Amino acid sequence: MGWIMSDLMERDLTALPTESEKERARKRLQHLCQRGADFLGTQYAILGGAMSWVSERHLVSAISNAGGFGVIACGAMEPDRLAEEIAATRALTDKPFGVNLITMHPQLSELVDVCLQAGVGHIVLAGGIPPGAAIKAAKDGGAKVVAFAPALVLAKRLIKMGVDALVIEGAEAGGHVGPVSLTVLAQEILPHIDQVPVFVAGGLGRGDALVSYLELGASGGQLGTRFAAAAESIAHEKFKKAFVRANARDAITSVQLDERFPVIPVRGLANEGSSRFVAHQADVISRFQSGAISREEAQLEIEHFWAGALRRAVIEGDVENGSVMAGQSVGMVKAVQPVADIIADLVDQAVLALVRQQRRMDADG
Repeated sequence: MGWIMSDLMERDLTALPTESEKERARKRLQHLCQRGADFLGTQYAILGGAMSWVSERHLVSAISNAGGFGVIACGAMEPDRLAEEIAATRALTDKPFGVNLITMHPQLSELVDVCLQAGVGHIVLAGGIPPGAAIKAAKDGGAKVVAFAPALVLAKRLIKMGVDALVIEGAEAGGHVGPVSLTVLAQEILPHIDQVPVFVAGGLGRGDALVSYLELGASGGQLGTRFAAAAESIAHEKFKKAFVRANARDAITSVQLDERFPVIPVRGLANEGSSRFVAHQADVISRFQSGAISREEAQLEIEHFWAGALRRAVIEGDVENGSVMAGQSVGMVKAVQPVADIIADLVDQAVLALVRQQRRMDADG
């Protein structure tokens, strides 16, 4: 008898949702995302991760036009170049979007001014603890400031410094990453931070996964890898095809051979370039130990190996020797899709997860 009841319940849980069930789930999803959506001024509390060479006017405007929140990756842009990119993005969308600035950029204050003069409403400060002066300048100019918090103690510090929202990004993400997974960061930070919206990032590829973090207290999510392979992304077709072919295990962090010569951890697809980087480190370390080069020269040689490698992969399509930055969610990239379809898929998956959750609750009485 128990087996029969279990079978009937399983069929009920997996049945197609009715319109009334979907409507109820949509309202629940809207409630869970409301704080994040209100903060961003968007339909959905979904940010596009800022990816150098990828997060430019076309992808950013496509994300914003589809109801998400696109973010321009300033990277190493000069102020005039950033002003041009903001203007070009605004020509493609009348929806809100933000700009990601790297805190170590030598012209950070000028870049903040560019954003304010262009009327950018959200400035994302990444790549380290943002200077207090940059936060104050952005807020005094009327912009909201978003920063990255890799630990609870830093989340609290950033809130005291005046940031308006936080992103907690797990090691599953692509590009430059920290050592802690999103699963752990979420448990460490979300139960203790309610002063500002917190957006989760790293390894997100499905809407049902996002729901679990929303229910822990997140206000929304940030995705990069899924959008990097979108139809509107200017990334080379070979770059996108590499994403479609890849599995989660293919997205690995850069290897460091010797603690005397630190390597900033960057997650990307394993390729010929990453193999050669390991051999390059070994050769440099050997020459240092023999006295042929100084420690400073050795460190520079290691650091310069990847110079220009991201552009080679993204723009030129050299996916064997370039840096194919990707998060572990790359295994969920099954095709090159328009941004609107990606966001629609995420929402549908979230709604279905909430429908099934409600069915389980109803079955339990």
